[in-house]
Amino acid sequence: MEGRERYVRQMMIPGLGEDGQNKLAESTVGIMGVGGLGSPAAMYLAGAGIGRLVLADPQTPDVTNLNRQVLHWQEDVGSRPKVASAAWKLKRFNPSVDIETHAVEVTAENIAEVFRGADVILDCLDSIPPRLVLSDHALRSSTPLVHAAVEGMHGQVTVVEKGRTPCLRCLFPRAPERRSPFPILGPVAGVFGCLQAAEAIKLITGVGRPLRSQLLLGDMEHNCWETIDVLPAENCPACGER
Repeated sequence: MEGRERYVRQMMIPGLGEDGQNKLAESTVGIMGVGGLGSPAAMYLAGAGIGRLVLADPQTPDVTNLNRQVLHWQEDVGSRPKVASAAWKLKRFNPSVDIETHAVEVTAENIAEVFRGADVILDCLDSIPPRLVLSDHALRSSTPLVHAAVEGMHGQVTVVEKGRTPCLRCLFPRAPERRSPFPILGPVAGVFGCLQAAEAIKLITGVGRPLRSQLLLGDMEHNCWETIDVLPAENCPACGER
């Protein structure tokens, strides 16, 4: 395997090895939202040797993004789409990773084409309605979804998988009114984006136990962590019939 030495430390992990590394190299991960969560997630997936990353985000970086969206720098502000900014840096970080970009708003009509061939998709968004579009697609396509959300100094992460877990409509039966802008400390987004990358790697390689039907909650203000079981919502319109 070309560049094997780059991944030797993670290949030492019990159960991962060369077989697991080959699975990563042959996999595609979609990332919806290349901001505070998507930036660290993409960096660590590229560092781990994911074969192909699909980045989707319609926005251009602005200066208020720079405290947390670490793939975007001062020179990117207002000058190019986030997906182009991210792709340029990720290719220089790990040239062996194939990067596909979509500077479009992902909708129910185009999501299947945008994330065609994805083995796992990461929900790195900051509002509920597009998350539900992504969750519905994950169910239709049987693609595992790693959800995370952050605000202030708090965050959460879970895995959605058809037939095995509740969906995001179970978690968010009613979309709360969006606060914009909302407070966020950069390192909090970094921690939860890294957790998403780790969950994706676990799903692809089979190493460890992903957060299926479990929601990991983190309060970084007081350094409190809790994992709670998540049950399907009764009569969920998306995953109620299994």
